[in-house]
Amino acid sequence: MFLHNESMRARRNAPSPRASEAAAPGAAWHEHGFRRSDRFLCRMSALATVLLLAGCLTPPQPDRPALPSFDAAQRSRSAIVATEPALAEDTAPEQWWQLLGDPTLSGLQTEAAGTSLELHAAAARVEESRAQLAAVDSARWPQVAGEAAFARSALSEQSPLVRLGAPTYPTNTWLLGVQASWELDLWGRIGQLGEGAQARLLASEYGMDMVKVSVAGEVARTYLLLRGVQAQMAILDENRQIAQNLVSMAQSRQRHGVATRFEPAAARADVAGIDARLWQLRQQRDGLMNALALLLGQAPRELDDRLGTASLPAMPARIPIGVPSELAKDRPDIRQADARLRAAVADIGAAKADFYPRVSLTGNLGLQAFEWSDLGSWSSRRFSVGHTLYLPIFQGGRLQANLALSEARHRLAGIAYQQTVLRAWHEVDDALRAYANERQRNAQLQLALGQNQIALDVAQRAYQQGTADFTAVLVARRSYLLSQAELTHSSTASALSVVALYRALGGGWSPALRARDGGEGSVS
Repeated sequence: MFLHNESMRARRNAPSPRASEAAAPGAAWHEHGFRRSDRFLCRMSALATVLLLAGCLTPPQPDRPALPSFDAAQRSRSAIVATEPALAEDTAPEQWWQLLGDPTLSGLQTEAAGTSLELHAAAARVEESRAQLAAVDSARWPQVAGEAAFARSALSEQSPLVRLGAPTYPTNTWLLGVQASWELDLWGRIGQLGEGAQARLLASEYGMDMVKVSVAGEVARTYLLLRGVQAQMAILDENRQIAQNLVSMAQSRQRHGVATRFEPAAARADVAGIDARLWQLRQQRDGLMNALALLLGQAPRELDDRLGTASLPAMPARIPIGVPSELAKDRPDIRQADARLRAAVADIGAAKADFYPRVSLTGNLGLQAFEWSDLGSWSSRRFSVGHTLYLPIFQGGRLQANLALSEARHRLAGIAYQQTVLRAWHEVDDALRAYANERQRNAQLQLALGQNQIALDVAQRAYQQGTADFTAVLVARRSYLLSQAELTHSSTASALSVVALYRALGGGWSPALRARDGGEGSVS
């Protein structure tokens, strides 16, 4: 600080530059002018060379990894669509659960879209990525900061400058101004970092879309499981009444001496078995109700009154599933994998640009004086304009390691992209086959239920007439109960296959739906 103060004092006492130039010979003036011109030309040549090299560095282009052929899967899909009248290659609906025609399910889906904690967490991750993008993009612009300082200093009497005549009394220095710097993105490093952050923002947005698909599918799945359990309970309640009637009949026959103790005991055991099964189903029902409450971000037992006993929703008469070419467009996880792949490509470009020099423009403008009252004077002005050049010479292998790390992450992102696309095709194929097979199984179980109903009626009439023993009635009734349970399971599984199919197709999300919710990204 003292040197700066002494230099300012020296400037006050120094002769004017114009007077010196006037006193100097003409040749000296020309020599000084030529030196300034040479320095200017050297600087411009160096800057031109840097700009020329910058034009030679091209950013890396994203290249999606090769995928296997899905011809066999497409033929299988076409065959299933041709044999199942309900399936249609129309555009899949965004709110596919409306096809089931259940107002309670639709209300739960609407509520989950606003209260699900998983969706809130996904939205927070999107905001985090957006803030990271803003932080990275800030490097594209000049950085301007204000500065103000005050210092009071004095030299030691043992200082060499004091021995040369510098004073030792304290002096004040006041400083006020602004400073600015701007890194020229000659090699695209900042641009590549921005593209990587933008791609990660898109990945987080598609991650939120994945959560939407998952929450919608899980709400529908849990709701259908609940309705299936309640249907099982209704069947057991009906069969318990029948079994209780058989107990009364067996006891009456025993009192009249036409039956042994075996028949009432077997009938009561049958009732106890039904009661045990009912308690098991009640536990499943309560667990599914709590699971739905958790999906909606609510406390346990909050939905019990709304989820009273109701029938299982009927299967939709028409199920639009789109065309195979729309799979990559409709699945947000495929779009997320693509965005992460492009982010990895941008990271490679930024890592390569780190090998090149960085050029920054700097400037400083302000006031400096020994007294506060002098800050407003014209003679207190100061400024500086220049540039800095950062050239990495030896980094101990850090730059090479960063490039190798970026390339390894790019390979991992490519593998993840392949796995995501392959898994999507597998999930769609499995869901289509599950739907078709369950529909066939359901038809056969309906036939079996009809035949078991006939067998039970015949056995009961024969037992009442005394031409058949009680064992035949028990066997027929248990077969009928098993057919009812199997048919209910199959109906639940058929409805669940529709849920699985739309989850595999990426149902519950679309670019248009995201645009309405706020925020739309694009993937080439």
